[in-house]
Amino acid sequence: MLNAEMMYRQAQQLLPELIHIRRHLHQWPELSFHEFETSAFVAKRLHELGVRHETEVARTGVVGTIGHGEGPVLALRADMDALPIMEESQVSYRSRREGVMHACGHDAHTAMLLGAAMLLKPLEDTLPGRVKLIFQPAEEIIGGDGYSGAKLMVEEGVIDDVDAIIGIHVDPTIPAGSVGVRPGPMMAAADRIEIDILGKKAHGAYAYLGTDAIVLAAQVIMAAQTLISRRIPAVQEGVITFGEIHGGVRDNILSDRVHLTGTVRSFDPAIRDQLERELEEVVSIVKKMGGDYRYRYVRGNPSVINDGQLTGFVARVGKQMLGADKVVEASKTTGAEDFSWYMQRTRGAFVKVGAKAPQWEESRSLHTSTFDIDEHALAVGAALLAQSAIRWLQEYDADRWRMAQE
Repeated sequence: MLNAEMMYRQAQQLLPELIHIRRHLHQWPELSFHEFETSAFVAKRLHELGVRHETEVARTGVVGTIGHGEGPVLALRADMDALPIMEESQVSYRSRREGVMHACGHDAHTAMLLGAAMLLKPLEDTLPGRVKLIFQPAEEIIGGDGYSGAKLMVEEGVIDDVDAIIGIHVDPTIPAGSVGVRPGPMMAAADRIEIDILGKKAHGAYAYLGTDAIVLAAQVIMAAQTLISRRIPAVQEGVITFGEIHGGVRDNILSDRVHLTGTVRSFDPAIRDQLERELEEVVSIVKKMGGDYRYRYVRGNPSVINDGQLTGFVARVGKQMLGADKVVEASKTTGAEDFSWYMQRTRGAFVKVGAKAPQWEESRSLHTSTFDIDEHALAVGAALLAQSAIRWLQEYDADRWRMAQE
């Protein structure tokens, strides 16, 4: 069985092929739940490797399996969808689809997981369990039906037999050749609020005859901020942002309706519940001021809370593979990730793979038209996934439902 250093060297030998895969996917990006060509490409690659797989999972996803028979099951996840962004970079592999771009690195994630499959397949008969390869659609959106790709994967039973799951994401703020880990809360829950403030029209010269919905909305916006500053503990994080406000018909008429939309970010599930409940209590103050309201709180992705034991395990593998100084602490961020849906069902670790090139003075930020990666990261991600899978299957203590300690 390969040790971590040997696995990394083998992944580096695959790097030209991984770069070819990543650049092909980068040139032909597809939006969420429209990853038809991408999933066909993945399925073709898995077929060529001899990896058992299913297609049309969660609509446009692909799930492969390496390993036989009984034993623990570890899932490895990569997302496949792109973003509605016009690419500005002039690289030879720039997007060929106008207005669509892999600006979040999902092309790299898919290439890394295919690389892990290349590394694991020859060792299939030696694995004391199974590895599920989850190529997931639609991480970037929650559709009108309330589903993202991960949530749909979970509901379709993809991880019903999974004992743990590891996901990866490129990070352009971490130098290539390094990985970032963080036990516990790592990314925030992301919820949407929709509020209609209802007042009564009147001429602006006779404001006392109406109820100004704009004034009511202003009171709500300001009061909502005190939920963060005064209603949750200072050691907890939360953000309430109103991103849209629409109301009024002309300059001298009191508005009878203002529509507000926004986002609520939090890490602790109890704080999330509190903010949802108390935000409506804040909105309800308009009734005491002669108005009314309609309130809708739409829950999005839960927070990413990494299992400490599994995250520590991946960190050990990373140190053995790259060196102790190449495993760094990942940042905690109020960004969201639908990988969190898997964590509602099983223990999980979400790991950052450094993607910043040494010659870049600034990082090529995620979700921007100039995003790019140092492609040496592809070998790191593939090796980390493959070696973590092998070691995890070897060390998993099924009787105690935990990793056996070294």
